[in-house]
Amino acid sequence: MFSSSRARFGAPAVRSALLCGAVLLAACAPSASAQTLNLDEVLARVATADPAIAANAARRDAAGAAILQADVRPRDVVGVDFEDFAGTGPYSPLNRSQATGWYERTWERGGKREARIGAARADVSVVGAQNRVRLLDRLARVQAAWVEALAAQAAIPVAETRLADLRRVELDVVKRVTGALDPWFAAERARTNVAQAEIALEQAREAARIARASLAAWWDGDGDFALDPAVLQKLDMTVPPRGESADVAVLAAESAAAEAKVRLAETGNIADPSGRVGLRHFGDGNDLAIMVGGSIPLGSKGANRGNVVRAQADKRAIEADMAVTRVEIDREIDRLIADRQLIVAEIGRIDVEVLPSANRAVRLIRDGLARGGTAFTFLEFSQAQTALSETRSRRVELLRRFHLLGVRLDRLTGRHIPLLARMETIR
Repeated sequence: MFSSSRARFGAPAVRSALLCGAVLLAACAPSASAQTLNLDEVLARVATADPAIAANAARRDAAGAAILQADVRPRDVVGVDFEDFAGTGPYSPLNRSQATGWYERTWERGGKREARIGAARADVSVVGAQNRVRLLDRLARVQAAWVEALAAQAAIPVAETRLADLRRVELDVVKRVTGALDPWFAAERARTNVAQAEIALEQAREAARIARASLAAWWDGDGDFALDPAVLQKLDMTVPPRGESADVAVLAAESAAAEAKVRLAETGNIADPSGRVGLRHFGDGNDLAIMVGGSIPLGSKGANRGNVVRAQADKRAIEADMAVTRVEIDREIDRLIADRQLIVAEIGRIDVEVLPSANRAVRLIRDGLARGGTAFTFLEFSQAQTALSETRSRRVELLRRFHLLGVRLDRLTGRHIPLLARMETIR
């Protein structure tokens, strides 16, 4: 039989557990003056502190430098030729030598310079589009971390409610054991369940603290901020307008760059003439003479044909990739919307059918145990309470999945594109 001294042991244990839980909550929870951050404020902090912004700026600078280089025309050449300074017969004396100093320039034809500059500018557009995709991907990761922090925070009330229920029933079971209504191992089992629930609550609070710290690391901050728990409960099915995806914009920029490279390759089929002017000195008589010359490559019409064909093929491949990407993005958006609809339907049924029934079962068994009746046992309460706790946890997990799918939906539809202009101006 369960002794009275053993029954009295439960009260100090409960008080000790409550004290430990309060200390842990004070250590893990944000301060009372902590600011409550919404998603826009979180992303705004990242927009001014993310080190990826500096990397993107460096890529823009490198691409811009290519425009400066493309504007450089072929270098002029200065040279000198020595002739007849050594030989046999009449050309053996050094005073019969000839020396010519000359200057040579090449004139580009066919719009080569303009084509080079156009190709460099197209590459700048590609780099800019790629930078925007990188920033959107990082903002999506920040948004996902924000969702994870909300979900971790939502798990705490579930653990707290479970612990409170088990503590109340533990006291009732102790009374029943003392009154010889239940065997002593029922109280031990109740105490074990309470200890497990306390551990689960501590883990939930620590997980929430870690999630906040992970989110704050994106802007090199700390976890001393709060999140609005009501945000996770919102099931907004509004779909942003389907504009041109940032991924398609990258391919569009690459297509324009490929077209510019086709034009650049075509200019390689046009020959560039060179002109030379010089001054010749004759050692025999010490006379001077002016010389003029020029040259132009032959057979240039097909000289760059292979590069032209390759550039044209690259352009066709990019255009095909654009069509494929548009279809894949539309298909993924449709799938995300359908998955979110399924989650909303399941949450609705949990709220209307499952949770009310599970709550009633727990309440009825708990009230029966408190009245000292014999119709219910602690095992039945434990099973009913576990089912209720699992249902609540399932609901939190569904909310988490709903909002994570929303993160991907926002990324594909470019919801945060307006924030990129602010990020791109930061050096």
